[in-house]
Amino acid sequence: MEVLRKVHNVFLKIVLFPSTVGKTRPRPAASEVLTCHLLQRKLPPWTSYCVRYSAVNNDQFGLSNFNWSVQGANYQILRTGCFPFIKYHCTKAPPQNLDFENRFFSMLKVINLGIPSLAYGIGCWLVVGAAETVQTSAGPVTVYFAYKEDEGAQY
Repeated sequence: MEVLRKVHNVFLKIVLFPSTVGKTRPRPAASEVLTCHLLQRKLPPWTSYCVRYSAVNNDQFGLSNFNWSVQGANYQILRTGCFPFIKYHCTKAPPQNLDFENRFFSMLKVINLGIPSLAYGIGCWLVVGAAETVQTSAGPVTVYFAYKEDEGAQY
């Protein structure tokens, strides 16, 4: 898995983002952006956002559906790569075993050769209507939304 992650990162760096080669700007882990976003939003019941691949280190490569705990609150995360973004949909819910769902969604992406994910990325690009800055240990990162989320909304 680690070898696959390294090959994936090298591919993205050289082929898809050639302008980033040689730049040493620190990038936070995608998982840190997820945690910081949820904390910055004061642990909302749900949120859905995109973050650019080039803004983060993709430490959650291979995860499609999983639990994520932040300060005692559990979130069920649906995550997909949708070039040029990584898309997150987060719902506060009790922890569940999501191994089957994670494998199922990952298999679907492989079977479909990632084409729907690419189309989803283009769609995300076209509908971005709001952005927000998330503060991380490596500096600010911009996350994008289809529409401005109401702070404190309850579903």
